[in-house]
Amino acid sequence: MMKYRTPFLVVALTLMVASFVAVGVWGLKFGLDFTGGSLLEVAYTPSPASPTMPAMEKLSGALGTVGLGDAKLQQSGNTKLIIRTRTLSIEEHNTAITALNTTGQWTEDHFTSVGPTIGSELRQRALIAIAIAVLAILSYIAFAFRGIGRDVPSWKYGVAAIFALVHDIILPTGLFAFLGYQYSIEVDALFITALLTILGFSIHDTIVVFDRVRENLTRYPSKTFRDNVDASMRETLARSINTSLATLLVLIAIIALGGETVRYFALALAVGIAFGTYSSICVASPLLVTWHEWSQGRSSKQ
Repeated sequence: MMKYRTPFLVVALTLMVASFVAVGVWGLKFGLDFTGGSLLEVAYTPSPASPTMPAMEKLSGALGTVGLGDAKLQQSGNTKLIIRTRTLSIEEHNTAITALNTTGQWTEDHFTSVGPTIGSELRQRALIAIAIAVLAILSYIAFAFRGIGRDVPSWKYGVAAIFALVHDIILPTGLFAFLGYQYSIEVDALFITALLTILGFSIHDTIVVFDRVRENLTRYPSKTFRDNVDASMRETLARSINTSLATLLVLIAIIALGGETVRYFALALAVGIAFGTYSSICVASPLLVTWHEWSQGRSSKQ
């Protein structure tokens, strides 16, 4: 597998650059969890006179009569409506329900309101949580693989793993930047939960490969570092694919059949896990070998 490391790394770098560009140009469309505002979920009760939910234009017009004409409406299923708007007081919330009832019979399912200050604080804490997780992972790998450094220092294993993690995090982030720009898909606290879950899943896969490298370096000291890493990748390939595939099948079912609130959470997880499996096998280990051979080449020239 190591003979294909250049195409593997080129694909990874290309996707990372494209994702960074997408985030830089379009940015993420933050949901109410991070920007503040109110979210109201209501269900329409059909009647003989009005068997189907009223048109969006009619609903928007009804809300406009009470000062909520800028509210964003999203249909969920055949009878449910999700309304996103500025932070509403109790009186405004009750007025919005009354306005909707002028178009038919509506029942409130859920109402959430987040202040802008709390939203900004949540955004900062989310970034801090991801940064702490990455640093903790780097420290753990450097510690866990101490003594393995017959050919490569243990901290390089950590750096290679972090590069793979950045790959796994930026790709779903870039996808959601595109979805936000093209389809107004927002990211919320569940998206951050998905990213942290991807971090754990991906590093677990990478450590399995690295641990096999450690075993093979001890078992076959006469082999080159490249050959031992290549053998380790082959030995763990089936296990990594089977584990990820089983998880992806569940996530695909959630994406296809799950509700609106968990669909994009499952999508972020599915993308991160799929590319996390790719990076564990085709990015972290080839990068480690490339770095080692580059360092050896520099040493031989000195």
